[in-house]
Amino acid sequence: MASGWGINGNKGRCYDFWLDFSECMSRCRQPSDCGLLREDYLECLHHSKEFQRRNRIYKEEERQIRAAARKAKEEAEGAPAVSAHH
Repeated sequence: MASGWGINGNKGRCYDFWLDFSECMSRCRQPSDCGLLREDYLECLHHSKEFQRRNRIYKEEERQIRAAARKAKEEAEGAPAVSAHH
């Protein structure tokens, strides 16, 4: 990881992020000055923001599918469709 070597012997995928973060930490006065670079490095390692975004998209798609199915069922039964506004 921080050595710069990836799993296949090439440069690791997050090594450039690590270099930026490490350089910042060596010249800054407070660690909080490098917060954004740290965040970028950790995102490269773990993809947590990407996974959160994918989960939100998936949940919204599922919600829309359920709403469309509920509306189709109500229309098939002859009941007027009720729309809820939040």
